[in-house]
Amino acid sequence: MNHTAVGDEGGFAPDLKSNDEAVDLILEAITKAGYKPSTDISICLDPAASEMWDDGKYVLFKSSKKAITSDELIKIWEAWAKQYPIVLLEDGMGENDWDGWRNLTTALGAKIELVGDDIFCTNPQILQQGIDKGIGNAVLIKLNQIGTVTETLDTMELAARNGYRCFVSHRSGETEDTFIADLTVATGAGHIKTGSFNPGSGASRRSMMK
Repeated sequence: MNHTAVGDEGGFAPDLKSNDEAVDLILEAITKAGYKPSTDISICLDPAASEMWDDGKYVLFKSSKKAITSDELIKIWEAWAKQYPIVLLEDGMGENDWDGWRNLTTALGAKIELVGDDIFCTNPQILQQGIDKGIGNAVLIKLNQIGTVTETLDTMELAARNGYRCFVSHRSGETEDTFIADLTVATGAGHIKTGSFNPGSGASRRSMMK
């Protein structure tokens, strides 16, 4: 029997055999809901690669449990970008893998949105380093990650001046306040990331309120 858990952000977490199966299941759900993948709905992924980073390599626990190099992980993302209607990849490389990030940007930066969360931390000083090094083309914006509205707006302004897109996001465990929706609209960010619609979590209730 397969069991489906619920993540702390309200999303369903079914027991699957591989990483590929997760994306295939999403595509199946899109189709069964009466929509066309790519035409009506595209896919944004947050693999949280920092969690896979171990002693200079990445461990794909679900698929192979073997350690792979940054270049090998980039090849996976390139293959997925060709196979699936992926338009955005958040944290495709680990926060300490700056060389990997730069190589990923070279490989896919002109094709899809590459969003830095862990690597930038909504911090204008760190984002400037990323811009200088040609890392990513978008930044995740978490107000309570940097701490103040002023610093958040500084980061978003810096991103806009350098052609980086902003992706305003909630954080696990924060309140149900709707401020990030207001921030997204007020700044013209164009992107918002909230919890799923599954009931029972603060993030999901927050998503419904938006």
